[in-house]
Amino acid sequence: MNHLKTFVLLAALTALFIGVGYLVGGAAGMLIALVIAVGMNAFAYWNADKLVLSHYGAQPVDATHPNAVVRNYVADTLALAERAGMPAPKIYIMDNPQPNAFATGRDPHNAAVAATTGLLQMLDRDEIRGVMAHELAHVQNRDTLTMTVTATIAGAIAMLANFAFFLGPRDANGNSNPIAGILIMLLAPLAASLVQMAISRSREYEADRLGAAIAGDPRALARALEKMERFARGELNVAAEQNPATAHLFIINPLAGKGADNLFSTHPNTRNRIAKLYELAGGMPDAERRNPIEATPGAPAGGPAAGPWGARQRGPWG
Repeated sequence: MNHLKTFVLLAALTALFIGVGYLVGGAAGMLIALVIAVGMNAFAYWNADKLVLSHYGAQPVDATHPNAVVRNYVADTLALAERAGMPAPKIYIMDNPQPNAFATGRDPHNAAVAATTGLLQMLDRDEIRGVMAHELAHVQNRDTLTMTVTATIAGAIAMLANFAFFLGPRDANGNSNPIAGILIMLLAPLAASLVQMAISRSREYEADRLGAAIAGDPRALARALEKMERFARGELNVAAEQNPATAHLFIINPLAGKGADNLFSTHPNTRNRIAKLYELAGGMPDAERRNPIEATPGAPAGGPAAGPWGARQRGPWG
């Protein structure tokens, strides 16, 4: 259902681009805007993972890390990727108190996942597994590609809207209409942004569903979302506030004051996501629930609700 919704929204965005392009510059105007937008987003597609990881100060970690919780995080993420039949992603940590995580990379063979220190502090091991399964689902679904295509079309629409401001749509006699140009400049990018955000929300629901299947525990992801939503609003993510265009990457909206579910949100309402996960857990036959990943010897399989270091205590990240 979410795949169909994404397809319909992409079709609507494409139709909007064709309509605006025809009004502003005809076939030639559409082609110019599309070529420029494709060039910009092609660069982003091949380099976005490096740029976003650098922006958030993410550091690579592996199974040799001195902290046991980090080693569990690495081992579980690799095990989940293997369970899903995916190549092993690169694994990172962001030193940020806000509990959050994201995935990036142009395809499963060039993927990276990153979790904040706040997430590793707050969630127990099962919940961390649920979050990372969600992020791996984004990779498996090639959501980075979907959002790149979406950004390309939305960017082309924005460029056409700028053309409309300076050139104005033309009537049959070749005369410009400045009022129509202003309306297109204002409304076309807004409409494109709304469709783009709707696609992002649809992909989050699909990643929740597939991530719950990969981890075999929808309830763990539901508990993680509940905890993260409760505390994310109180922990300012400075890097995200400086670059809000990356907000859609995270499992929970990292921007302050963006908890409401509305047309302008990049994420679905968290309560709705939790409800769907519990509904999925109730309808999942025992035969479909996969065995949990074995715990690292000497390390707790779960942990207290506040995380392995207790409430809001920072761990030694090495």
